[in-house]
Amino acid sequence: MKMLRIVGLLLFATVMITAWTSCSKNTDPADVDVFAGTFRGRIGYTDAEKNISQDNGSVFVTKINTRYNFRFSDGIPDLTGVEFTKKDDNTLVSTGSAGTGLITINKDRLVIGFQRDGRSWTADCGR
Repeated sequence: MKMLRIVGLLLFATVMITAWTSCSKNTDPADVDVFAGTFRGRIGYTDAEKNISQDNGSVFVTKINTRYNFRFSDGIPDLTGVEFTKKDDNTLVSTGSAGTGLITINKDRLVIGFQRDGRSWTADCGR
């Protein structure tokens, strides 16, 4: 009886993990208040001292309500605490003093052109 219970719990856990991971690639960040996902492709960063460009980089995106964090690979500084207002379902425009730029994000694609304090981040990535 104990073995049957363990097998049942393992089966349940496997189904839940499979359902969670398969749904995450279909989740559009514009449709949810909480989101986390990795986008891969061309990324770049420029400031007074650095000029980084990578064709095979990645950006890990997290969203809570209207605040986004973009964690770049390849030594590119993170772009965090950016608040946006929806322009349409998948285009976000920076608000307040967080910087200026335009970010388009959906379940398949992330495009960033953003400037803050003399620094620029770019991305053209897919998922």
